[in-house]
Amino acid sequence: MNETIQGLLERKSVRVFTDESVSNEMKTQLLECAAAAPTAGNQQLYTILDITDQTLKDTLAVTCDNQPFIAKAPVVLIFCADANKWYQGFQHFGCEPRMPGEGDLMLAVCDAVIAAQNVVTAAHSLGLGACYIGDIMERCEEHRAILKLPKYVFPVAMLVVGWPTQHQKDRRKPERQPLSMVVRENAYAPFAKDELARLLEPAAGQEQSVEERFQAFCARKYNSGFSREMTRSVEEYLRDFR
Repeated sequence: MNETIQGLLERKSVRVFTDESVSNEMKTQLLECAAAAPTAGNQQLYTILDITDQTLKDTLAVTCDNQPFIAKAPVVLIFCADANKWYQGFQHFGCEPRMPGEGDLMLAVCDAVIAAQNVVTAAHSLGLGACYIGDIMERCEEHRAILKLPKYVFPVAMLVVGWPTQHQKDRRKPERQPLSMVVRENAYAPFAKDELARLLEPAAGQEQSVEERFQAFCARKYNSGFSREMTRSVEEYLRDFR
């Protein structure tokens, strides 16, 4: 197994960092890896916000579901799907562009997330740890204000990056679902009930039934307040594209 594949299989989310800083040179290297990612038509339909202001980090730690480790992370990057940049360019240089639509947003979201994953992979190769923060999609009005986001710019994902503690290094990576649960050949095929039961395999020593595990997970995640807020907030961003 080569180093790249081994790194992809071993990499896990890290939410606890040491006090050691990440050098500007190393952060630049990560950002260069982001910019080298595959992109639609070489347009790079994203803008990366490098959050260096500690007060802003402290605020994001609160607005992103009260997660203090965000404020302590040496590197905080917000990947924004940006359909504004090219639209403004077209307007400034004599084109007659149509208004950005949902398709432009989806393409920009793909570009932004691919760039973010390049950073995650590069960070792991350097011994750094990283974690995606999806909560940046919530609280649209607040995040638009504090990050000064114009129309047609959507914060897809936030990454926190730093040096993992020894406990984080030693912590076991959560197991993923078997390939049979994420791969279908040639066309989509519905999942049978006994297959769907594998979405939540019981933890060691867990005595809950399949129904109890699903009901608890649904309440904690899918029907949660933060999940409903994310949906509301994303719908607000989508208003720009309709």
